[in-house]
Amino acid sequence: MSTVRADLRTDLTGFNEDLIEALTLCTSELVANTIEHTRSGGSGGRVLRALFESEPGVLRLVVVDDGARESAPAIPTDRTEQEWLTAERGRGLLMVDMLASRWGAYPVVPFPFCADLGMAVWAEFALGGAQR
Repeated sequence: MSTVRADLRTDLTGFNEDLIEALTLCTSELVANTIEHTRSGGSGGRVLRALFESEPGVLRLVVVDDGARESAPAIPTDRTEQEWLTAERGRGLLMVDMLASRWGAYPVVPFPFCADLGMAVWAEFALGGAQR
């Protein structure tokens, strides 16, 4: 995971430190989820990370997995306040939701019979005055 963070920081050289921190946290979470919940975490597994300006003033992070996700990534919604206080897992996407302007996921190939070919999870961040 340290290589992922270091590569991202290199790609973001010259950007605002707050943006770099938010993107680093979100990237770490999305890559960790990919490794834990998909074939990407297995032998020979791959994770693709892309970063680009999706529209003027908006930086988009995309993390693509190798597939076999049982469902689309989602923030747990069936927890009580007490369960949230004691939960050891499931907060990562909530963090992404709070740090990114918006986020979502889509299948790499949008056909039902190709559902196990991978999922792309994306998050967008407003550049504002943060661009180099």
